[in-house]
Amino acid sequence: MNKITPAVDKRILLFLAGFIWVSVGTMMLLLSYTWLKDGRIHDFWGFVLVGMTAALIIHHFGFLRIVDKNLGRILPMQGKKCIFSFMTWKSYVMVAVMVAMGVRLRHSSIPKPYLSFIYISIGMALILSSLRYLRVLFSQLRKHHNE
Repeated sequence: MNKITPAVDKRILLFLAGFIWVSVGTMMLLLSYTWLKDGRIHDFWGFVLVGMTAALIIHHFGFLRIVDKNLGRILPMQGKKCIFSFMTWKSYVMVAVMVAMGVRLRHSSIPKPYLSFIYISIGMALILSSLRYLRVLFSQLRKHHNE
C-alpha cells in the first residue's frame, strides 16, 4: 500500500494547503464580482465593504483556528507523508458539504448579488488565512536552506 501512496515532504503539504485555499478563495471572489457586475448593483462597494468586514471576522475567529490546527499536525511530520494529509479526513467531509451547499445556493432563487456577500466573505477569508500557510512554508524553506 505504501508503494502506491503518493508521498511528499511537509513543505509540499504546506504549499498545497496554501495554494488550494488561495485558489478557492480567488474563484469565489471572481464569481462574486461577476454576480455584482452582471446584477448592475448600484451599491457595488457597499456589498464589497460588508463582505470584506465579514471576511476579517471569519478569517480571525474561524479559518485561522483551522490553519493553526493543520499546521500543528503538519509541522512535526518527519519524512514523506501522503500528499492528501494536508487536511484531515474530517476536513475533507466538511469541504464536500460546503461545496454541496455552494452548488445548492448558486442554483437557488436567492439573488446572486446577495450570494456575492457570502462568497466575498468566505473567499477573502480563505485568501487571508492561506497567508499563514505560505508564511510558514517560506520559513521552512529558509530553515532547510540554512541547514
